[in-house]
Amino acid sequence: MAEVDRTFASPPRRPLVAAVVLVVLALVAFLGIADVQPPSPRPATIAAGEFSAARAFEHVQRIGQEVHVTGSPAADRVREYIVATLTGYGLRPEVQDTVGVNAGKFGSGSMAHVRNVVAVLPGTASTGQVALMAHYDSVQVSYGANDDGAGSSTLLEVARALTQGGAAKPRNDVVFVFTDAEEACLCGAEAFVSRHPLGQKPSVVLNFEARGSSGPAVMFQTSAGNADLIDVYARTPRPVGTSLAVEVYRLLSNDTDFTPVLAQTRFTGLNTAYIDGSSVYHSPMDRPSTMDRASLQHHGDEALALTREFGRADLPPLMKPAAGDAVYFPFAGLLVRYPAALTWPLAILALLAVAALVFLARRRGLTSVPRTLSGLGLALVPLVGAAVAAQLLWALLVAIRPGYGELLDPARPTWLRFGVVALSAAIVLCWYSFSRRKVGPVPLATGALTLLALLGILFAAAIPGGSYLVALPALFGALAGIGALYARPALAKVGILTAGAAVSTLILAPTVALFFPALGLATGAAAAMLAMLLGLAGLPVLEPLFRAPTAPRHRRLGAAPALGALVLAVVCTTTGMVVGSWDAGHPEPTHLMYALDKDTGTAEWVSLERSPGEWTSRYVHGHQRLNRQFPVLPEGELSVGPAQAADLAAPKATVLSDETAGDRRTLHLHIASQRDVRFLSFYGPVGDHRVVSATVEGREAVTYITAQDRFGVVFNGPSAAGLDVTLVLTGAGAFPLRLVDGSDGLTALPGFTPRPATVGVFGSHSSELLAVATTQTL
Repeated sequence: MAEVDRTFASPPRRPLVAAVVLVVLALVAFLGIADVQPPSPRPATIAAGEFSAARAFEHVQRIGQEVHVTGSPAADRVREYIVATLTGYGLRPEVQDTVGVNAGKFGSGSMAHVRNVVAVLPGTASTGQVALMAHYDSVQVSYGANDDGAGSSTLLEVARALTQGGAAKPRNDVVFVFTDAEEACLCGAEAFVSRHPLGQKPSVVLNFEARGSSGPAVMFQTSAGNADLIDVYARTPRPVGTSLAVEVYRLLSNDTDFTPVLAQTRFTGLNTAYIDGSSVYHSPMDRPSTMDRASLQHHGDEALALTREFGRADLPPLMKPAAGDAVYFPFAGLLVRYPAALTWPLAILALLAVAALVFLARRRGLTSVPRTLSGLGLALVPLVGAAVAAQLLWALLVAIRPGYGELLDPARPTWLRFGVVALSAAIVLCWYSFSRRKVGPVPLATGALTLLALLGILFAAAIPGGSYLVALPALFGALAGIGALYARPALAKVGILTAGAAVSTLILAPTVALFFPALGLATGAAAAMLAMLLGLAGLPVLEPLFRAPTAPRHRRLGAAPALGALVLAVVCTTTGMVVGSWDAGHPEPTHLMYALDKDTGTAEWVSLERSPGEWTSRYVHGHQRLNRQFPVLPEGELSVGPAQAADLAAPKATVLSDETAGDRRTLHLHIASQRDVRFLSFYGPVGDHRVVSATVEGREAVTYITAQDRFGVVFNGPSAAGLDVTLVLTGAGAFPLRLVDGSDGLTALPGFTPRPATVGVFGSHSSELLAVATTQTL
């Protein structure tokens, strides 16, 4: 008796059908990913009312021509350019000159002297205000062309389009806010929302950032209750965003100027950034020449469209949180969205649909409940395996090229990303070829869909905005499986199964493409697992790649699909390593700083590199903890090496008054650096809780930094005259104050040799830092 074919579909000419199906799904994936790519940049000759990347890029060239860290003369020049440009558009910009305090998710004791630029385009019949925000400062080693020259230039071009574009002015007030000291401590944004009159008004805030040099402008963060805002966002020309990104970002420690905005209930808003090309982030390579102008165009298209949409809207309802969040994601050129209230119903519906599929397939003898449960358990193997393999691959790449260990992503990651996807494909194909004859194709497919449906339930409880990623593929996969059970011709069955897989592809493929730059190859497990979810959802259409279960086993043919994918993974990875070698345009990132302790007269070279490379190893040879002596450094053992003590003056604290009343001692100090510095900081002893209040330049400072178990303040952009500080202490005893100031640049230090062209500077807030510390007992 002939063996019964126990598959969803067993078409004739299986290799040909498999090839056609794979081509169709590859085309669907390509179209889905293309839909989330930035548009072509537009020239300066387009209509005045449109956003032109060419016009905006002229601002980028001006803003990104030199390093412009907070408090520097270069930052002054950038600010003056912004003011002059806005004035030329007929606006009346003002400079908010004040002190801001850290408003991040974790108290760091940071403060800064900030100079924000604020300009208002009055509405014709205002119902409220829309605030566009970007920061104009850069980190100490970066030219800041992308971060955040892109955001600042976007705001300038939007201001031009609204004032000189010929269209009617917005109904609502539009406020342009160019913040200072975002890189240091988010202090400019904090100063605006806490100390500027316009920052006291309820607003819809649109923040524009860049964490790289290319890629689409992704709307990755929203205020709570975002459903109404997402309805507006969906009307932009090319919306790229997913509620999964919002869920993930809420779990991370990352901050932008949007963080102090979210801390105030009077604001709602959206946060947008392009994030690919992260190797230039915060590094000297962040120059105008590295910017993808298509990304700038996408930034601008969204900014102008959102400003016009909110500019004409009835704002009061939008300035309050909606009843709930929306679930949204890109799909076939659209932004699909639905209320978060549907998350649980859809997750449950997906589970019921999979249960119905198992029931119907069981009646036809294609599976059983125990075999489906076996398929469910087995489906965890490739899911976990893909994650582990992606991280092992990254570990191998770092071992071969240690400089990768300092990066989220290599400078040229495309081939390596293809390698991770191909490796994931090899894993699922190898797993399927081994399991299909023992468990059966239908139990494997129904087990995989059951896993997706259960993950949909889990995600609905833990990260509701991400449940769609698994619940909807499970739902449409189950419906396609049911349809295939009732279809008659084999090719019709294949067509229905392919349609179900195509829906999953349109949902998951763009997310895979977005998550590679979001988390980088350093966390390639995330993108690999998303790719594997797509593979599990499409198991029924993988079946024609193999010989029919009724045919005699052929080991070589059975191994061919997995072997082919593995070869492709090796080719892509090898190509990625060859094209990704270090050169002058893509130098190896290295980290080095210098720390001088004036109390002991000793100095150290310090590096944050996990495994110091050849150049850095010239300076650092051992490991040491330096956080107590230099609290601006992270905790833990750092790579260090002895350095010659340079003739540099230490900062100094002068006691202006010292009064004691009861158990309270009030010290009025003047703290100043004796050098031209980027920051000036001072700290109490570790474990000491004596500081009960602190005022620096008229603003209250934190009295205790939990992470360091001490009092401390880092003041960015101090004036040459120094800082006025008042400390109130418990007890009248002596108080040791650790003073640390920091400047940038190592070239003048004894023993320093400039880097060769192929060796660059890692994008870190402490790269090239020259810190001098001393202790004064008060």
